[in-house]
Amino acid sequence: QLQFVESGGGLVQPGGSLRLSCVASGFTFDRYAMGWFRQAPGEEREGVSCISSGAGTTSYADSVKGRFTTSRDNAKNTMYLQMNSLKPDDTAVYYCAPLSVYPPSIAKMSFVTFGSWGQGTQVTVSS
Repeated sequence: QLQFVESGGGLVQPGGSLRLSCVASGFTFDRYAMGWFRQAPGEEREGVSCISSGAGTTSYADSVKGRFTTSRDNAKNTMYLQMNSLKPDDTAVYYCAPLSVYPPSIAKMSFVTFGSWGQGTQVTVSS
């Protein structure tokens, strides 16, 4: 059974930083690309970033490019999202998910996810 445990969220002031973690189990982690998604109140879930199975390739939504960095440690079945220069618009629940293929674009990420969503981790950026 696929499981994802996201953690590391919290309340941070604009300009601050957070590091999210996603611990995965129930599948062969190092065979799949992984993605970070987020969902703000009243909005649809959107792709934020993705990383290839071997961590050699990453992609980012335009809204976070240059501020967020995705990485993974396959030995620990864990993916990370380092978020710097946070803005109020980054406020959302953040989720991770495996991707059946590396998506051609961030906008296509939601079409290649599989498994059930975890509980996510809340990120709130506010002064």
